[in-house]
Amino acid sequence: MGLLDKEFSDGNIVIAPVEDVLNWARLSSIWQLGFGLACCAIEMMATSASHYDFDRFGVIPRNTPRQADAIIISGTVTLKMATRIKRLYEQIPDPKYIISMGSCSNCGGPYWEHGYHVLKGIDRVIPVDVYVPGCPPRPEALLEGLLKLRDKIRHETLRKKSA
Repeated sequence: MGLLDKEFSDGNIVIAPVEDVLNWARLSSIWQLGFGLACCAIEMMATSASHYDFDRFGVIPRNTPRQADAIIISGTVTLKMATRIKRLYEQIPDPKYIISMGSCSNCGGPYWEHGYHVLKGIDRVIPVDVYVPGCPPRPEALLEGLLKLRDKIRHETLRKKSA
């Protein structure tokens, strides 16, 4: 038994692909840019409060898009607000993730049919990774959406596929 065998026999070493380690680091510290537009924002704030505690999943609220990894869009998106959301989306560094929370941001909600100013789903402006249904969705539903996003991040590949 050599010197190296004694040094590493404690089980201190974990061998894993670099992709898995980077994905684990990214899913364990998601910095979110909360974009609350209507009643769903109250539920998003409740999820960040002490009872549901978004922080235990590593979700840290940020006030600037240049430091965020994800946007949680919650509420009614008007056509005027859609351009501002698009601008914020473009300022987030890659990789970036979008959670659409509530019927209004998912598909226009009850306001789309009778209002000319409501966007029929935020996915017409920016790509959405996870949809959280409900009007307004409960904090548990947003936690479920976060877990779905974490699963998506966990299974991402960092390598570009050759054509």
